[in-house]
Amino acid sequence: MKTSSAAPNQSVDPFEFHPVTRERLRDLARFSARHGKFHYCSCMRWRMSSGEFRRSTKETRDAALEALVCQGTPVGVLAYRGGEPVGWCSVAPRESLRALERYRGLPRVDAAPVWSVVCFFVDRNVRRSGLTLGLLRAAGDYAQSQGAKIIEGYPVLPGSRLYTYMGSPSTFRKAGFRDVTPAGQTRRVMRIVFE
Repeated sequence: MKTSSAAPNQSVDPFEFHPVTRERLRDLARFSARHGKFHYCSCMRWRMSSGEFRRSTKETRDAALEALVCQGTPVGVLAYRGGEPVGWCSVAPRESLRALERYRGLPRVDAAPVWSVVCFFVDRNVRRSGLTLGLLRAAGDYAQSQGAKIIEGYPVLPGSRLYTYMGSPSTFRKAGFRDVTPAGQTRRVMRIVFE
């Protein structure tokens, strides 16, 4: 999958988006090495149980993410600008996200099989360029190519004290997601359903 996106009315180079596969592990490692906050978690916070995450180190989290890719487990999409990885979106079947499955604040809305978007990370040099929206759309394209019929996200409002790497509601709305948060639930759930 290769798509390009540029924010309207902005003079930025087009971005390319590719799913993280075995062939792109070096790019993922390069992206991680350049971004300490990403490298701290290696996007394993929702994939490991809470206990496993507490006992893990940066190195074991890196190795665990790489192992998932080598096993063929979907983990996410990288954005590139000029051949360099500059953005990340985690998208995967919800059942592969063990901590999310156990998190009481975001129980399953229903029994339908879904893919979940749980993290965005964008290089500071390309922020405010529309890249998060491009990543979300690319994640949707990738999930659809793997047979997904429903994709969910759990965005938070800017400035929230919650884990803020999950995107904003406005980005999800622009990508066609609708709010399906159950009545009385604090954490927001947004979905897009593909025909």
